Amino acid sequence: MNTLPRIAIVFSGVALAGLLFVEMHGQAGAAGSVDSTTTPIALQGSMSPAPLPGIMLPDFSSLVEQAGPAVVNVEATIGGPDNNDVADEDSSKGGDSKGQGSDGDGQQPDQQDVPEIFRRFFGQPGSPGMPQPRERQGTSLGSGFIISPDGYVLTNHHVIDGASEVIVRLTDRRELKARVVGSDENSDVAVLKIDASNLPVLRLGDSHSLKPGQWVMAIGSPFGFDHSVTAGVVSGLGRPSVDGSQRYVPFIQTDVAINRGNSGGPLMNTRGEVIGINSQIFSNSGGYMGVSFAIPIEVAMNAVRQIQQTGHVTRGQLGVQVREVQRDEMAELGLTRPGGALVNNVQNGSAAAKAGIRAGDVITAFNGSEIVHSSDLPPLVGAMAPGSRAKVKLLRDGKPLELTVVLELLNDQVAAAPDGKPGKGPAASDGNALGIVVSEMDATTRSKLDLAPGEGVRVSRVENPIARQAGLTAGDVILQVGKMPVGSVVAYNAAARSYKSGDKVRLLVRNADSTGLVTVLVP
Repeated sequence: MNTLPRIAIVFSGVALAGLLFVEMHGQAGAAGSVDSTTTPIALQGSMSPAPLPGIMLPDFSSLVEQAGPAVVNVEATIGGPDNNDVADEDSSKGGDSKGQGSDGDGQQPDQQDVPEIFRRFFGQPGSPGMPQPRERQGTSLGSGFIISPDGYVLTNHHVIDGASEVIVRLTDRRELKARVVGSDENSDVAVLKIDASNLPVLRLGDSHSLKPGQWVMAIGSPFGFDHSVTAGVVSGLGRPSVDGSQRYVPFIQTDVAINRGNSGGPLMNTRGEVIGINSQIFSNSGGYMGVSFAIPIEVAMNAVRQIQQTGHVTRGQLGVQVREVQRDEMAELGLTRPGGALVNNVQNGSAAAKAGIRAGDVITAFNGSEIVHSSDLPPLVGAMAPGSRAKVKLLRDGKPLELTVVLELLNDQVAAAPDGKPGKGPAASDGNALGIVVSEMDATTRSKLDLAPGEGVRVSRVENPIARQAGLTAGDVILQVGKMPVGSVVAYNAAARSYKSGDKVRLLVRNADSTGLVTVLVP
């Protein structure tokens, strides 16, 4: 049934009745000879409402004219110059690719079946560590921008990662072969060099002055549409990398429309200054869904300077693993509100260990910068050079402390796992409330783990499945049960008996690599 004419008639009737009412009201007012000077003030105000304040939306056209010539298209050949296939969109940390089909997905599975995860524009469909079906190869498409008149170009690492050839296309339609000066996976920054001079460049701004709600603009080549302009506002600052791949980058979150091909393009403020590099999106479809992330320009340029000088990027390392403080841990940690970074693990012999930082400490400030969330700490540490000295403020059992730490060189290699062999000894605990069987330690083992005489008991067997899930394994050394130090089986059993079923117990555990906290639930 067609209802549109009836709806139109109803609305027309309502409008006509309103006009008749206004007309009759006006005639009645004239007949009554109402003097406007006698109308109450309140009535006069209600008859003429104040105009709403005007909202001026920004016009980016002049900025685009100025900045556009310095934005480039980047095409990288992956897997050899003779390969004409498109880059595999399942490739780990890959650049943006142009698919063989109209949807750009090639032969990949239906993106709607992929859970909502943090994706790069390459459309990586799966969680970190997911095995990849085949080696990445083909053509990777992205964006970039010129940062010097003599041909240095800035883009994303994942756009050119594994490339055998990189071509940069300028707005004047020139296509120039680029040399990869260097790149840094941890910050997702790459520096290219093209053989040209007197090139237009973009001015660099200050991302520290950004505030949520401010207008920003992006220029790039989404899906191969060169020099597309999108705009939006800053949604948030200091966002962590959800998949952990760039833990040293405090991302700028925006609602600027970003899609595959925008990778490496500039994010600019209303003055036409670059304040970030578009790098990632959060999506369950592989396309834009209103949440985009950019690398702050200060982080990028720190990497650029090091790449130009040495060809690689170095960072300071504290040697701790941190996490958020949970609400039910506040009383035990001596906190009045959640905040800071809870030290869950300290690498043996690290800068943190040498400075006296312990597992269970809560770091509240690093070198003068407040730590509100645990994700605030890695970017601050990574921004400093190895050998730098920094002040660390922390809470230990509710008491404030300040320590000085000398940062070491960041080492991304995973330390060797403990041997997992059960400890030898005549006595072993059995049937305790924690479901963790321990044995005495000999002097040789204590010396290897840098433990004092009478410190710690070695785990022989883990019967508690929750403890196994928490990561406790045979061969680990338990130093504390709750806040009670244990150096013998007798001391351990005494501490374990103080807990009942359902209690949460925090264990201080050491292995060959680190000292950390393991929380178990008493079965």
